Amino acid sequence: MKGDPFIAARVSPETKSRFAALAIQQHVSESALLKRLVDVALLGCAPPHPTLATQAHICARGARISVRLQADDHRILAERAAGRHMPSATYVSALVRAHLTSQVPLPQEETCALKASVAALVALGRLLNPIARAAHQGGPVKVPGLDHLAAMLRICEALRVHVHGLIKTNQASWVSGFSHEPS
Repeated sequence: MKGDPFIAARVSPETKSRFAALAIQQHVSESALLKRLVDVALLGCAPPHPTLATQAHICARGARISVRLQADDHRILAERAAGRHMPSATYVSALVRAHLTSQVPLPQEETCALKASVAALVALGRLLNPIARAAHQGGPVKVPGLDHLAAMLRICEALRVHVHGLIKTNQASWVSGFSHEPS
């Protein structure tokens, strides 16, 4: 990361060349290889007490972590992220956060679907409020016909089933992953 301390050493051209070849052989940068070697050298040492600066660095918003994935795992990750219409990195971040905080995330597309369901219920409430108000005030009540009431009940039931399924699918998918097929 920018601003992190670094270690430098002068070596012979031959040593530099051999080190570069070793890094290539291990599929890492020279810097990453040197960091590994420093970490190995410090394994036997007692870790220092974390300073406030170190803790602030770890807790900084936007802290990045790099991971290497097997090709098959990367393909599955890309498929699952695409299934949620999310970039892979955002999907991984959401999974990690869900695991660490035990909170099931709700992606934007699913949030929009829930908001649309709520809007439909609000519209239905607007239709029913004048009827309820008139009934409570003892005035003349213009009651919708049975066909309209049956349609409203179907809408309410469909919304209930839809929201219940959405929540159930969302919770299960963060545990087992995205599936294109309904369960």
